Amino acid sequence: MLLRQFIFVVSRKNTKKGIFYFSFVLTEQAPQTETMVINLSEQHSLVSNWVSELRDIDVQNDRMRFRRNLERIAEVIGYEISKKMDWEEKEITTPLGTSDAKVLTKQPVLATILRAGLAMHNGLLNYFDKADNAFISAYRKHQADGTFEIRLEYMSCPDIEDRVVIISDPMIATGASLVKSIQFLKEEGNIKELHIVCAIGCTVGIEYVKRAEPKATIWCGDIDDEITAKGYIVPGLGDAGDLAFGAKLQG
Repeated sequence: MLLRQFIFVVSRKNTKKGIFYFSFVLTEQAPQTETMVINLSEQHSLVSNWVSELRDIDVQNDRMRFRRNLERIAEVIGYEISKKMDWEEKEITTPLGTSDAKVLTKQPVLATILRAGLAMHNGLLNYFDKADNAFISAYRKHQADGTFEIRLEYMSCPDIEDRVVIISDPMIATGASLVKSIQFLKEEGNIKELHIVCAIGCTVGIEYVKRAEPKATIWCGDIDDEITAKGYIVPGLGDAGDLAFGAKLQG
């Protein structure tokens, strides 16, 4: 079923007489019924260049460059997400007159999973610089037999009721920690619209997330098809958290 929307537009105005002339546009848009997955490397762009550097073992030694490439990918995705968000017209006063501008109706909530997601979160925050922020501690607790469980120990979250939420995690491998983190967030309120941002996703993990969050939009710098028995993406790039912030002692 198509959604029909009447959008009223100020076609011209006479501010001295206080007269505004309106026209309207009828748009038709199909509601989103399943998860959208957007792979930014399907078409060559700077994103595919940055992804190649993230993967390159000769470049990975430069932690600052690694973090910056994660930021850049998130910045591009943030820009693309902004096109889909609600906006309103606002009259801005300049030193020489007035200008009609399109501005966001409401700022999103930017969420991330500690610690690996911090670089991408910062990239999103560079663009949505007035956004509220949420932080979730989720990690794999590995067992001696090679299996692991997802542990959630901490969350700092603003009001998310009826808000657009953008959650970042550089790697979607199994998707387990991401899905648990989103469920953790949803305990705090009903999310209006959910965007998931990653540098590299695996088809297995993406399918898992799609089943759990069928109305979400997943934005990927690139997508790989293989995953190891221990839950690492192949060819992937390694451990994003370690490459961005240094090796950790905890397994």
